[in-house]
This record gives sequence, structure tokens and C-alpha cells, in this order.
Amino acid sequence: MPELVITAGALIADGAERLRHSGLPEPRREAMRIWSDLAGGGLADIVLGRDQPVDVAAAALFDQAIARRSLGEPLAHVTGWSGFRRLTLLSDSRALIPRPETEGLIDLLLQRVQAGRIVDVGTGSGCIALSLAQEGHFGQVVATDRSTEALTLAQLNRNAVGVAVTFVLADLCQPFHHGAFDALISNPPYLTAAEHSALHPSVRDWEPAAALIGGEDGMLVTMRLLKEGRDVLRPGGWLALEVDCSRAATAAERACSLGWRDVTVHVDLFGRERYLLARRSNNR
Repeated sequence: MPELVITAGALIADGAERLRHSGLPEPRREAMRIWSDLAGGGLADIVLGRDQPVDVAAAALFDQAIARRSLGEPLAHVTGWSGFRRLTLLSDSRALIPRPETEGLIDLLLQRVQAGRIVDVGTGSGCIALSLAQEGHFGQVVATDRSTEALTLAQLNRNAVGVAVTFVLADLCQPFHHGAFDALISNPPYLTAAEHSALHPSVRDWEPAAALIGGEDGMLVTMRLLKEGRDVLRPGGWLALEVDCSRAATAAERACSLGWRDVTVHVDLFGRERYLLARRSNNR
């Protein structure tokens, strides 16, 4: 009996159909991305090579990847990478998958400061710190996380990107002395436990809960940063936080009550209040 030959085009079509049956909204795009990662080519290569036969080993790997995605595992985990600004980053369950909303926080900070010393608190994959090191002109970029697993992932990403970032195992700002930094940036946990439970399973079941849940009211870590940030920033230093859109106004009010100045709230690319910017006053 002759050996069954399957082409790349047929393999992708079959994978897309399986993803469609799983309820995914863009099954063909995702099937093409999974195959392009396995085959090591781009969209043009897929189109040109759609009639080419696929070897058994490659077909088996594609089948496994489609099965993982069909069960709800995030596409970034299945492929092993995610894009963020100019970066291609390793991505797995050790840290949150970088989101496009967070890119706006970096833009806002770079419009205000591009030099001196900056700290990224709760760095996760390292996406913020690595972007700042690549795009800014900072004398030093420091990044902290309390998860050793997240820091290991961030260090792998730093090595791949090839920029200078110092990683520190720490609980928020605790290791740093008064006035150590010119800017502090963070995408902290800001959901309540109930909000976390209501997330789509692809987020709730696959990404670290500790990086998403911010205490009973979702404000625990944000409040700590508003308080501790005043100690580690020099007078006039900038604070840039990603916040939950339903609590942005509350976060701004708390910042004002704690003595921060130039407090502003900004919207993300979807028009939701997502970013809090503030400066440390000249007195403590």
C-alpha cells in the first residue's frame, strides 16, 4: 500500500477545522501561525509551500500543537513566544503573556523620561524592562519580581534580546534605598478574586493567578506601590502604573491623597482608563 502523503495546505486546513470546532474565533490564522513556527517560515512561505508534502514528524508536532490549543492553552504558550513592541519574547506559564495594552504605558513614560535609573516592579516576562532598555537611554534599568520562575524567564528573554537589565528577586520596592530611581513603572496585579474567576479560561486556567489578583479589592498592590514608590523615587521622579479601568479614578484619588503631584489618568488603545501617571513631590 502506498504511503499516505499530506501536504502543508491540507494539514493547515485540517488544523483550522479542529480549532473552529473548539470555538476559537480565528482558527485559520492560528493554524497558520502554528505551522509557520514549526516550519520556520512566514506567510509567503506557507502560501508558496502549500502543495509541498509534510514529513511524518512535522505532522505529528503540528497535531500535538493543535490539540493543545483546542484544549484552551494560550497560543503564545503553544508556540512558545509572543510579540511585544519590537520584541519577540519567550512565553510560558511562568509569567503573564505580554498584552498590547501595556505597550501604551511604556509610550507614556518614554514621553516623560528617557534617562537616569528606572525600575520595573513585577517584571514577569521582562517585557517592560527590556523595551525600556532597548528604546530609552537609561543609565540603568532594574527589574524586580517575587517569583523566581518569572525571573528565570525574564533572564532568558534578556539574553535573547541582548540588552542590559539588572534583575532582582524582591517583594515590590523593599530592597531599594530612598531616592534610588528617576522613574518607577509597573503592571501590578489589579483584579479581585471574583474578577479573576470570571476571566476567560485561557487566561484564568493558564496564567499565574499571583500576577493577576491584587487583594480583596484589587487595590492592594497598587496602594503599596503608591506608598513605597514615594520612598524609592527621587523628588520629581515619575510613577507609571497600569490599573484596572473600573478603579482608575479611585487610584488617582488615592495618589493625590498620598501627596503625589501631576496625577493623570490615560486611556488605552480601546479607550478604557488604564494608566496612572504621577510625580513624586519635593517633600516626603
